Amino acid sequence: MMSTSRQYSFWGSLSPLGGLTGAGLLIMATARLSWAITVAGGLFWVYGLTAFTFIFLSSSVGEKILPKKGKTHLFTCLASFFGSTYLLMFWLLCPFAAFEVFLPLLLVPLFCAGSGVSEKIISPEDNSNLDIFDYVSEAASQAALLAGLLIAFSIIREPLSYSSLSFPGTSQGMVTVVYFNAGSLFPIGIFATSAGALLLLGYFICLYQYCKSVFSREI
Repeated sequence: MMSTSRQYSFWGSLSPLGGLTGAGLLIMATARLSWAITVAGGLFWVYGLTAFTFIFLSSSVGEKILPKKGKTHLFTCLASFFGSTYLLMFWLLCPFAAFEVFLPLLLVPLFCAGSGVSEKIISPEDNSNLDIFDYVSEAASQAALLAGLLIAFSIIREPLSYSSLSFPGTSQGMVTVVYFNAGSLFPIGIFATSAGALLLLGYFICLYQYCKSVFSREI
């Protein structure tokens, strides 16, 4: 049986491209590079802190305050808490930028809850050798995988849609750092919509499946 870490690796069946677990964020948060960067920061914040806190509560130190049943629900609550704190801090720093990615940031805790980290922590075979660094690094690697896909996809999508690249910041929510002439890239506005994002995502999924088949044959 394939291990949980193997399933959530880049070529695994539950990876953001292999299992389409990240399709929602890849569509909603990649129209602008600034949105992708903001959501990527939220992924690292939520995944890392949630895994670290849950592991601490699952250890012998936190056994007295952690209930024996419903640990998975507690993991979801922790992810929601850290997701809310990230949104609050970003709202205080740049309200307009936070408003633009309000919905994708609300979805980040749900992606974290379904990441499989909590199941691996509370499974009997893994509790015997509990290593905080290993679990946190695995959660961070899952966040890094999805964050990398978000940024890479947005770097391709935003120039095709708006002939520009943007970073989060300023009172307007984002600042344009690179602007291309309309004639140089011939931007196609359809990629700015969700339907266009699905078309572009479908192309990359086909490319991913082809590369995966070649990779599996080489192994």
